[in-house]
Amino acid sequence: MADDKIDSLTSGVWSERVFIVTNDYEIKGDVFMPKVGKKNRLISDILNSTKSFIAVKNCSLEYRLLKDRDIEHYDFLQLNLNSVILIRPLGKNE
Repeated sequence: MADDKIDSLTSGVWSERVFIVTNDYEIKGDVFMPKVGKKNRLISDILNSTKSFIAVKNCSLEYRLLKDRDIEHYDFLQLNLNSVILIRPLGKNE
């Protein structure tokens, strides 16, 4: 795909690398929202959305209760917002 086509597909969204905790998992990945409003409200907008699910891309999934289990990696994960206990931005070195 040409670079200009990729830019046109992604220029209308904000993205943020986040850390998400659920009862069973710790997830690190990228979340996206349309460029409406301010980027610093991205996570608030996701949590206050009327949608039931959030798309997480380029993510790692670690089992909280089974720490000896391998970390799984996925290109795309659909997560029910009702299962989210905590979501926060990740720093550049996390």
